[in-house]
Amino acid sequence: MEVLIEVLGPVRVTGDGRVLDVGSRRRREVLGRLVAAGGRAVPLPTLVDDLWADPPATAVGTVRTFVSELRTALEPDRPRRAPSRIIETVGTGYALRVARERIDAHRFEDAVRAARSGPDADRLAEALSWWQGEPFADLGDSPWLSRERDRLLELRHEATELHARAELARGGGASLVARLEQFATAHPWRESAWILVAHALYQADRQVDALAVLRRARADLLDRFGMEPTAALGDLELDILRHAPNLGPARADDRVRLLTRTEAAGTYTRLRSMSTVAGAAALTGGANLVLAQDQRAAAVAEAERTGDAGLTARVIAAYDVPTIWTRSDDPVRAEALVETTRRTLRRIGPAAAPALRARLLATVALEHRGSRDRWAAEAERLARELRDPGVLAPALNARFVQSFQTPCGTAERAAIAEELIGLAGRHDLPAFEILGHLIGLQVAAARGERAAAERHTVAAERLAVGQENPVVPVLTAAYRATLISDDSAAEIEYRTVAADLACSGMPGVTAGYLPLALLSLRLRQDRPAPTDPGLDWGPYRAWAQPLIHLACDELAAARRAATALPEPRADHLYGVLWAINAHTAIRLGAEPLAARASAALAPLREEIAGGTTALFDFGSARTILAALGERFGRDPIAG
Repeated sequence: MEVLIEVLGPVRVTGDGRVLDVGSRRRREVLGRLVAAGGRAVPLPTLVDDLWADPPATAVGTVRTFVSELRTALEPDRPRRAPSRIIETVGTGYALRVARERIDAHRFEDAVRAARSGPDADRLAEALSWWQGEPFADLGDSPWLSRERDRLLELRHEATELHARAELARGGGASLVARLEQFATAHPWRESAWILVAHALYQADRQVDALAVLRRARADLLDRFGMEPTAALGDLELDILRHAPNLGPARADDRVRLLTRTEAAGTYTRLRSMSTVAGAAALTGGANLVLAQDQRAAAVAEAERTGDAGLTARVIAAYDVPTIWTRSDDPVRAEALVETTRRTLRRIGPAAAPALRARLLATVALEHRGSRDRWAAEAERLARELRDPGVLAPALNARFVQSFQTPCGTAERAAIAEELIGLAGRHDLPAFEILGHLIGLQVAAARGERAAAERHTVAAERLAVGQENPVVPVLTAAYRATLISDDSAAEIEYRTVAADLACSGMPGVTAGYLPLALLSLRLRQDRPAPTDPGLDWGPYRAWAQPLIHLACDELAAARRAATALPEPRADHLYGVLWAINAHTAIRLGAEPLAARASAALAPLREEIAGGTTALFDFGSARTILAALGERFGRDPIAG
């Protein structure tokens, strides 16, 4: 049996296509230490010192036991007393005898070394795809681990820059901009990173932005880090100004290639790359989001047709896009993805890498938009055990959408927002940091805490600029529209936001937004519902219909519509729809509906009805409850 060892993420060993259980964290640390030695023997005293800051008296015997157990796990068919072919005893120590191409860290190191003399963009892209998180992510923080992690991460940074240079050499800068800006922002002292960002912007026909990046980098390097920029930065600035031929022309098909590239060698690399690039493109919103979702679905479907469950799992997990809304943009496609992911989970089984399993579970929870909470809970449990921020962030996102299953989940969402902001900020996960601030905005809007909402709004908008995320300003503009006191001005702003949302590529958010926003203005002023025939109420018409009939003096039709009201889903619009039902009950004198509305709104009594969306303000839930109490002579708080 030939083993494959992965350490660019959690430590994982496979053999003959199945995961091998190498045991406890200490045993995995011994294996990791032997991997880090690169085939050289590690003396027993060194292993002891690296495993314990203060070794116990039994340390030597314990290490020998660990090695014996590792040998059994890695070579289950080895005859008793036969020497190990994988962990060899060398003098007083041990050496790992596994070919370099069977250890991802060694294979990656060799790829980077080869690229220094002539970078191959596709080969480097494949090498970078081997990373599953922080090296040795499931181990501790021993000094040797810190050193090895730093070494491997520096190699990854070098590979990122070599890959970018190779892509730029063939004119592919437009597809690099977002990733390079994220990389440079995370490592602002790397002058070479900013040079690459500017070069990519130039090839994307954004000369002004390219020059602005160089000038900002020059100032930051000097002011923040006390570093005098090298001549390379100034040389690039001059080349951009004179359109130097060496910068390479922007290729006209780059923007299409961003979503359709298929030239990467190998099915695994191509499909996983499709899903990864789709995720990056989705963050830019608009038409790219629609194309990205198409590409993701195509990649997942093709991966499943190969019959390789591991490939399918990794293609699904490679799409790492945060979810801020509990209504799906495409329910049919979402359900298809859920079914594929569930089949894949069954096929890879419980022995699959915990990080991969957690990502798949989070995918199911997110695509179900929180309607099945066991998926989110299990994803979060696994992520916390792994202590991998890249896995925990989507698991927390899944828990966020699941939190709407209870009507009083604002406190839980506040805790999720706080954890996401801190986690993402510490580990350079800007898309999830934006998500944390948007959740924080929704929480603050629900509580009517305007100062806190403004802080989250400003923070999300600032991060969105660096990520070229056009959706965030639309969502924050929608929140600010709810603060406008003049109804005419508010209506104008609502219509502007609705037009911008229509271009966002998010029909789950856009559908019905404008009529609901206008209705919120009317109901707060006790005015009739809007009846403009051009308004598209989307999935919310049934709840608005009684009020529309009343606005048209159609009392009998309003009563019939009120008797057929569906039960609002447990999602972002729960408070909105029950606020509408409460107004319907008051205007029709419908006591059974009033009782149901009181019971639904009572847990939200300290919140703004609809505030949890940060898009609508239907007034204080306490005020609505009081109006129900006054109309029907019941305790407005008890319901």
